[in-house]
Amino acid sequence: MLAYLGIKLGREFEVIPCDAAQKALGLAREHAPHLILCDIDMPDTDGGDLSAALFADAGTREIPLVFLTALLTPEELRGKNDQLAGRAAVSKHAPLEQILARIRSSLA
Repeated sequence: MLAYLGIKLGREFEVIPCDAAQKALGLAREHAPHLILCDIDMPDTDGGDLSAALFADAGTREIPLVFLTALLTPEELRGKNDQLAGRAAVSKHAPLEQILARIRSSLA
């Protein structure tokens, strides 16, 4: 999924792929991205912990974060106002255009 999204999103955005939360935190500090697209379910920690660490750091606190998850369907997320833990969210089961729309709206 990471490689697929990197290719698809790379057509419109500069993408810095990452597969570990601690690495993502370091990359966020180093590059100050316009947005972080973060999976909820990761091997070394979960997206909620990464979100909390980003928010706790004054240098990364203002970076918008969008949760990407396979745990909920697009319909289930709509029932939660497209948010998880107070953050924007999109389902991995959503069509690519819906994922892109969520990213674009979070950047606006």
